[in-house]
Amino acid sequence: MNAPTVAVLTTARVRLFADPLRLRIVQLLAAEELCTCHIVDATGAKQPTVSHHLRVLREAGVVEAEPSGAYTYYRLRAMTLQQLGAAFTALAERAADPPRRRLPCD
Repeated sequence: MNAPTVAVLTTARVRLFADPLRLRIVQLLAAEELCTCHIVDATGAKQPTVSHHLRVLREAGVVEAEPSGAYTYYRLRAMTLQQLGAAFTALAERAADPPRRRLPCD
């Protein structure tokens, strides 16, 4: 496995998408830029909860924020998702044709 793939595919990054609300936020932001109020309306989650998850996603580099007057709009960082996808693709390619050897058991 090459170094960039190892660096990108971490437990912390994979866990980002394990939370159902964070995954839903990512799915919503894949379609368009949204402010917190739009995400609250779409998910039914409370504003502080949405803000918390947006902060987690922003700190992980998955989402970026852009102030617009009194609001802040969020969008996905496509490159981060592409890197994660490439890491999983590399794993799948390795698994598709593994060497036919077995380590001996003690």
